[in-house]
Amino acid sequence: MRLTINGEEKAIEPSKNPLTLSKLIEQLGHHPRLIVVEFNGAILPPDKWEQQNVEDGDTLEIVTIVGGGS
Repeated sequence: MRLTINGEEKAIEPSKNPLTLSKLIEQLGHHPRLIVVEFNGAILPPDKWEQQNVEDGDTLEIVTIVGGGS
């Protein structure tokens, strides 16, 4: 399966079960509470990740939330 993640095309091994966005985020090593995900042009809230299947050709932008300041 080919996905575009943060502007880069990536090959993801297909699995027997449908790949959900939640599983993909885990597979990519992201902590779900520290990111925002744009899925095919729309920001998808975390409570929808488990139901959202990821398919060949999908586009994701994953933004990491960073705290800080002075």
